[in-house]
Amino acid sequence: MNVSFAEDMRRIDETVERDYGLPALALMENAGRRSAEEAAAMIGGAVNKVFAVFAGGGNNGGDAFAAARHLMNMGARVKLFFTGETDRLGEAARAMHDTLQAMGVEIRPLVSDRDWDRLRVSLRFADAVVDGILGTGTRGELREHVRRLIEEINAAEKPVMAIDIPSGVEANTGRVSSVAVRAARTLALGLPKVGHLLGEGANAAGQLLVDDIGIPHALLAGEALRQSLITQEAAAKLLPARPRDAHKGTCGRILVVAGALGMTGAAALAAEAALRIGAGLVTLAVPERLYPVLAAKLTEVMVVPIPDEGMGYFGGVKALEAVLACAAHQDAVLIGPGLGRKPETSEFVRLFAADVKVPLVMDADAIYAFRGHLDALRELPQVPILTPHMGEFAGLLGKETEEAAHDLLGIVREAANTYQAVFVVKSACTIVVYPDGDVFFTTCGNAGMATAGAGDVLAGAIVGLMQQMESGMTPLVGVYAHGRAGDLAYEAHGNGLLAGDILRLLPQALGELG
Repeated sequence: MNVSFAEDMRRIDETVERDYGLPALALMENAGRRSAEEAAAMIGGAVNKVFAVFAGGGNNGGDAFAAARHLMNMGARVKLFFTGETDRLGEAARAMHDTLQAMGVEIRPLVSDRDWDRLRVSLRFADAVVDGILGTGTRGELREHVRRLIEEINAAEKPVMAIDIPSGVEANTGRVSSVAVRAARTLALGLPKVGHLLGEGANAAGQLLVDDIGIPHALLAGEALRQSLITQEAAAKLLPARPRDAHKGTCGRILVVAGALGMTGAAALAAEAALRIGAGLVTLAVPERLYPVLAAKLTEVMVVPIPDEGMGYFGGVKALEAVLACAAHQDAVLIGPGLGRKPETSEFVRLFAADVKVPLVMDADAIYAFRGHLDALRELPQVPILTPHMGEFAGLLGKETEEAAHDLLGIVREAANTYQAVFVVKSACTIVVYPDGDVFFTTCGNAGMATAGAGDVLAGAIVGLMQQMESGMTPLVGVYAHGRAGDLAYEAHGNGLLAGDILRLLPQALGELG
């Protein structure tokens, strides 16, 4: 399924009317009906329930007018509030407004103190709220009366069904400049928007539902849209079936370069994840001082000691030569988990990345090694896959985390193109961004995965797939399997899940792909 920007959906809506002859009124009617159905389902039905419905002055308000009518027809009592100006409504929204008036429905304004008192009473006795105040055109600070209204809705703590996007969320970025409606569920119309998936918008949206509202499928699936969801179906298509005559040599020889004194866990998790995702042979290169610990800890992984002069971290010519020699016999390499940030380690990483000849995944401290050395990243002889979390990504570019989050998708897109790298950025929704501008959003994952070591498992899963499928597509399947394993772990452990729980469930998540 594609993901859209606000302007994408406006273009699609115009095409529907111009080329398909389907009027905006028909789409608004469908949106209103589906919004009413989802609002009712949210609280177990509409009969004898009270809904406070809020309509703004745009097309989102027209959807809310239509939803109010359908809720009434379903047996609900509706208290309808209008924040816009009647004479500025578009043709379709005006028709929905006038139909309610013809039905004798009271459409309450929010002007006087008495209007606001009535609003608070209605919210107190409502069973649920329908939010149709603002649509996908929201930008920047809200007008004072809209902000006040959203604060009243949030303070009432009633279940909210948001039409298309929670009011106050910017559809293109997920930013919330001042305040946004906190929805229990959001019905995205046509396609999910970028703002549903990133930043504060992901928190505000609650459960995300999507309905095509009658828009022809060809428009929603169009190749002009460069953003997609990584669904189970999409991941399954990318992962080929393993042939019966497969053996460990054909399933991937993977090298993991990881570890420093005090950070052996990251190395172990990443190496084991590569095996759990199906790699045939995994070699873990570690500083010599760590070898006894990891050789005892890991049974199936081959652990190789790298000269470290007793320091317990990577650095120096001998270490570089030894690791490059190991890499020469591998199908892919992961470098970074638990490496540490010693200057000599960072230099080791840059020299290794510039010389290694096989596909390369860089995580954590390997990404840190390129801070202030972005030209070296751009000049690598291959297209590396980088797996930073938000702070690591921002730091790589010399930005504050909040600055990067301001327009995460746009900034990552620019970085992927400029530095010719695939970025797998771990945020509220992990995104995979390719140098050509294609973007993929994960559909799996949960807040419980905010735990130490989860990123090491993800990096290991991505590199472990590299000989099993087209290497450039491994981030998509790796991200999906990692997120799905995390969801399975969350069912059992909730917020107490550990990275090791994700690791153990990778085979089950991968098995669901067929």
